[in-house]
Amino acid sequence: MSWDRPFAQPVPLPEGPPAQTLRDAAGYIRKLPQPERDCQEWRLAVQMLIDAAEDRGPMLFARMGIVRALEAHAERTPNPVHQGPSQDRDKLKCNGDASI
Repeated sequence: MSWDRPFAQPVPLPEGPPAQTLRDAAGYIRKLPQPERDCQEWRLAVQMLIDAAEDRGPMLFARMGIVRALEAHAERTPNPVHQGPSQDRDKLKCNGDASI
């Protein structure tokens, strides 16, 4: 198992330097709030990272999982300029998750 496997292209992250390795990406995910990490996109990204670290899946899938989760988060996060009080509770709502 190697969490130090590098991505072919670094994954740009919204905060901090880009993720160069599986370890970098996992570290970024660990810092996310629990409700966000519980979203389907992040759970899938985590599984793709684990598969790549254990040589059970391609690095490309791990990178795609992270990029897709980041894009989904950007889609769910409203622009603060247009955000009203009623939108605040929807900020971390997962796609298809009505429990939050």
